[in-house]
Amino acid sequence: MAQLVDWELAELTAQKLRRAGPWVTYQEAVEVVAELRRLTDEAATLVAEYTGLQPQVAYPPVRVVDRAGWASINIAGLRQTVTPLLQGLAGDRVPQTGLPAAVNSRVAGVQAGTVLAYLSGKVLGQYEVFTGSPGQLLLVAPNVVEAERKLEVDPRDFRLWVCLHEVTHRTQFTAVPWLRDYFLSEVRMFADAARDGEQPLAERLRSGLSALAEAVRDPESRASVLDVIQTPRQREVLDRLTAVMTLLEGHAEYVMDGVGPEVIPSVTEIRRRFNRRREAANPVEKTIRRLLGVELKLRQYAEGRRFVRAVVDRVGMAGFNKVYDSVDTLPRLAEITDPDAWVARVHGAAA
Repeated sequence: MAQLVDWELAELTAQKLRRAGPWVTYQEAVEVVAELRRLTDEAATLVAEYTGLQPQVAYPPVRVVDRAGWASINIAGLRQTVTPLLQGLAGDRVPQTGLPAAVNSRVAGVQAGTVLAYLSGKVLGQYEVFTGSPGQLLLVAPNVVEAERKLEVDPRDFRLWVCLHEVTHRTQFTAVPWLRDYFLSEVRMFADAARDGEQPLAERLRSGLSALAEAVRDPESRASVLDVIQTPRQREVLDRLTAVMTLLEGHAEYVMDGVGPEVIPSVTEIRRRFNRRREAANPVEKTIRRLLGVELKLRQYAEGRRFVRAVVDRVGMAGFNKVYDSVDTLPRLAEITDPDAWVARVHGAAA
């Protein structure tokens, strides 16, 4: 059976379309990599002390990569995770051999590579969970350097600030070993639920492309590709995924700013300039962000941080950490914007 995504073409496309990184000398590059590794170790100690969370499983050292390396790692993770899901979804509803299958595969490969080329120039760091357990921490050195230069902030302070965020994600997944399996099971459930729709998958995809075209024509449009192609059961799964991702992003944001004042003298100015840069994107950039889900992620940062701050104010850090006790104590989507409801459900009304 032909592969549904030409992953080799996806990687080739990502490498050809990615933007070149900022110019640095060889010695500067060596020093940036060494400092990011050192600051990651420093951040690990700071995050553990601040959150009270301790890794329960061994994890590999941080990988400091360039844009091409980041894209290659993510393509490998997608290939390993997404291919079985796509094959299960497709069944006998798409051409399995011959020219139609080859064309579909190559089109999908170009699309995947184009998306990853764009993201490879934006991502500062990532805790990647698809290629193996318990996951691996990635820092994209050229993006960190480019961001600190554009923001005109202290390089050491900015690098540690980024490391605090990404190390918090590593701590979440290694201090809560069941979290990765839960996340991956929800991703598999989301894909499996695509079969439930009364409208054939191919028709939903065509509707999604129409929504995509509408969003490109009208930057103010609220058209969402995901909203169009989802089945009702997928929306239920996505609510759970959105809740847990908002929690994880908000927790990381809360920690990076909470630890910051003690070890990063310029953290307040970094946050101010970083937020201003996020909000200053041009209309085309904002449209691309929305289509690729980046806009949703930016909202998750803010909503998640507010949830964590409110819960910690009510029940302290140890009380907040009960979110990681089990799947049942994870916040529901409605509780993200109503932290008192989560506190009442998990800690009881007396809290």
